[in-house]
Amino acid sequence: MSSAAPGSQVVVEAPGTHRVEAHTPREPGPGEALVAVHAVGICGSDREVYQGNRPEGYVRYPLTPGHEWSGTVSQVGPGVPASLVGRKVVGEGFRNCQVCDRCHAGETTLCTDGYEETGFTQPGAMAATLTLPARLLHALPDDADLTAAALLEPAACIAAAALKGNAQPGERVAVVGTGTLGMFAVQFLHAISPSELLVVGTRNDREALSRQFGATDFRTKNAENSELPDDFDVVIETAGSASAARTAASLLRRGGRLVLTGIPAAGAEGLDPTDLVVRQLEVHTVFGAPPDAWAHTVRVFGAGLLDPLPLITHELPLTEFPQAIELVGAGDPKVGKVLLRP
Repeated sequence: MSSAAPGSQVVVEAPGTHRVEAHTPREPGPGEALVAVHAVGICGSDREVYQGNRPEGYVRYPLTPGHEWSGTVSQVGPGVPASLVGRKVVGEGFRNCQVCDRCHAGETTLCTDGYEETGFTQPGAMAATLTLPARLLHALPDDADLTAAALLEPAACIAAAALKGNAQPGERVAVVGTGTLGMFAVQFLHAISPSELLVVGTRNDREALSRQFGATDFRTKNAENSELPDDFDVVIETAGSASAARTAASLLRRGGRLVLTGIPAAGAEGLDPTDLVVRQLEVHTVFGAPPDAWAHTVRVFGAGLLDPLPLITHELPLTEFPQAIELVGAGDPKVGKVLLRP
């Protein structure tokens, strides 16, 4: 079978074990919407789910994965505006309680009621349809490209970083890391008209794309004679290693603003607290995307300031889920974002 039949879904029974089976849409209950899934992205955390090395408490098997997705609302439950039907949408993943202090403060990724997220502990989008609370949906412009929109979840995580960095027009800004998140960071920072936008990575082959997205300079950390500057106002780190965090901090002027988004392996040697205090650096971190970051992402995307399409290199049917997981973890520089198409 070369493509998934209509109404299919991926189910990961347990680490390393999956099946593609017939999917039955779940009728939306009060406050819910049923979305016809257009495309679903795969990221490193989906690979963790399949391989079984996602931290305990952050996955529940058996599971339909898929937390990066786009689609069209086909049905709504009681209490949901009928005007949502037919709208192109993306959706937040965190299933927050809405009543704790953190939720009321808008920090829904810090909900104190425990962790629940689409595609990890709740059914995800590697299926023909997805039923979820309608309050998590963000409507897109009618002419939005749904294939591009499937990448708005990782973009929203970086939007959260850009908002925390609070870069102002004319400031000098930098991005450390050249993966999907790094390329989104370049686009968000370019949109605020910085005087300089430096990208630091380990791969020369990302220079052209970085400059296409607005970078004014590109350096590789391991290049000979490549002394990095130390006078930037804002730096966003997206690479997920302790060394990347240290590089990001070293780029900043005294009093500069650092935003860390990557999650290094446990026990990594981190930043030097003496350096942080003496240089009076402002350090922010991001774990997931709260509603304001999603709204910002959809607004920037709708304005044409965010272009995810160049980051997509592979589109596969649901039946090729294991091949897609393999591609994501292969470390091949030719592999960018991989999408599955239900």
